[in-house]
Amino acid sequence: MIWSSASIRGFAEDMFPLDQVTVLLSIVICIFLALVLYKQKENVHPNYPPGPKPLPIIGNILNLNVQKPHLSFLELAKKYGPVFSIKLGTEKMVVLCGYDTVKEALVNRAEEFLDRPMTPAFMDLTGGYGEPFDNTMAIHAAVANIIVSITLGRRFDYDDPKLQRTIDIINNNVRIVGSPMAMLYNAFPSVMRWIPGSHQSIRKNTNELHSFIREIFMKQRDQLDINDQRSLIDCFLVKQKQEKPNPERYFHDENLTSLVRDLFIGGMETTGSTLRWSLLLMMKYPEIQKTVQKEIEKVIGLAEPQMAHRQQMPYTDAVIHEIQRFTDIVPNNLPRSTTQDVILKGCFLPKGTYIIPSLTSVLRDAKYFKKPDEFYPQHFLDADGNFVKIQAFIPFSVGKRSCAGANLAKMELFLFFTKLLQNFTFKVPPGAKLDLNAAVGYVSAPHKHEICAIFRNNE
Repeated sequence: MIWSSASIRGFAEDMFPLDQVTVLLSIVICIFLALVLYKQKENVHPNYPPGPKPLPIIGNILNLNVQKPHLSFLELAKKYGPVFSIKLGTEKMVVLCGYDTVKEALVNRAEEFLDRPMTPAFMDLTGGYGEPFDNTMAIHAAVANIIVSITLGRRFDYDDPKLQRTIDIINNNVRIVGSPMAMLYNAFPSVMRWIPGSHQSIRKNTNELHSFIREIFMKQRDQLDINDQRSLIDCFLVKQKQEKPNPERYFHDENLTSLVRDLFIGGMETTGSTLRWSLLLMMKYPEIQKTVQKEIEKVIGLAEPQMAHRQQMPYTDAVIHEIQRFTDIVPNNLPRSTTQDVILKGCFLPKGTYIIPSLTSVLRDAKYFKKPDEFYPQHFLDADGNFVKIQAFIPFSVGKRSCAGANLAKMELFLFFTKLLQNFTFKVPPGAKLDLNAAVGYVSAPHKHEICAIFRNNE
């Protein structure tokens, strides 16, 4: 029998008169609202962190700049202090602001703030595992090939369509995870899962990325030589062969896929975006660019930049540090959750509390940086021009879950930056205006822009 929409509607009306359907729907809605309101009014500890009063159902979404919530956190911290609470939907979160507070939680009490909360958007991402030109693809491909060399033992050509597609997928997912739609998805997963929007692309993009990664290591497995391990994947596959079958085994294909994915995302997106910011800022501040180039000429000359040169180049080192501080690549850090009940700054945080350790509040902490809202390399220089370390400089976070690739990223930033400025002067294309506002996304990347790279032999 073939059913039409009219016959189905007629059947429904026969089974449930229209007034009964309305009553049934009303009851369902009332139960849903009652459950939400009950959760909104549940008792909390008297010392639970203060914060703006949440509205029923939507929580504090109207209190936040949903495109750049880290800026809202700075304003809320002025009113409620360095430890305050917010609600997104029915999800409670606690925001930590300022270097002293973030350090106390993530370093001094690392074990108590070690867990990660599970959010729907991240679950979809991880599965529970001469002429003016746009430099996005060139820079990201160069950085990506470093990770590819470590994981695969080889590199891709820059115009390889699979590499370019992989970069596009990662860029899109990082942008979507930090978008307002993803924020709503995390706050109302049961509802948003059925509503069209950019958040629906996360899982599709991730599945495509995973297929590409599996294709890579399947080829590696076919060519594996236990006595000649040339890459991370080779080492993993050898351990996989050695691991005895058991329910808790680690070296399985799903973990290998997740490992390679995380290295691609973490090793490409943040460093690539920082390098793009570095050239944009050199165009914005040409006098700083000239000073860096003079130091390069003095210390390196025409030789290849080496990490040993960094100790002799305090100004360049200070500029790179200030680029990382000012651009604030991961403003909200990666979230944590408490492993047990915690008292922090007099506030009670129950076990499992969703924690946002705001890196923006640390990198713009006026207690440690004289001009927190300006690009000011002198933050990292003393009166004699010597480089100085500042303990609140934590762009890679701190504690037991700080960035595992921090040392590699530092080397990449120094070598790429000095090599580029050794050979080119970067200028704004005629008639173009520089935009130093970050694009929307979990990583604060620059908006797409064009640059002019002038070969220095032609200056």
